[in-house]
Amino acid sequence: MIERLLEFAQNHLLLVGGFFAVLLAWLAYEARRAASNGVTPGEATQLINREDAVVLDIREDKEFRAGHIAGARHIPQSKLDERINELDKAKSKPVIVVCKHGQSSGVAQAKLAKAGFERALKLSGGMAQWQADGLPVVKK
Repeated sequence: MIERLLEFAQNHLLLVGGFFAVLLAWLAYEARRAASNGVTPGEATQLINREDAVVLDIREDKEFRAGHIAGARHIPQSKLDERINELDKAKSKPVIVVCKHGQSSGVAQAKLAKAGFERALKLSGGMAQWQADGLPVVKK
């Protein structure tokens, strides 16, 4: 099987080269997209302290009560569309969207940007990274 694959690659160098070029371009695009508008927990702390950033926790109630960033506003992602107007006063401030692992916050970040929030950011790694870095959480 591998011999046939190598033979194919040797006979179709342009096709295989094109495939790898597209693969590398796609990986670079995904890496850059994941890093864009994302902040590390350290950067988030600086934004909170220096620019009075608003932390928006979009996790479900149970996860939020188990531990969240001090002062975080809680609007579950499922209710963000109907409750986004609660954040209107923060449109000019940085808004840091927090989820569990940093994967679903991008959708909420895009909604905020579309709604006119000037600096909608997501917390890279989410609450899992925040806690792994040993940063404080509060419980209700």
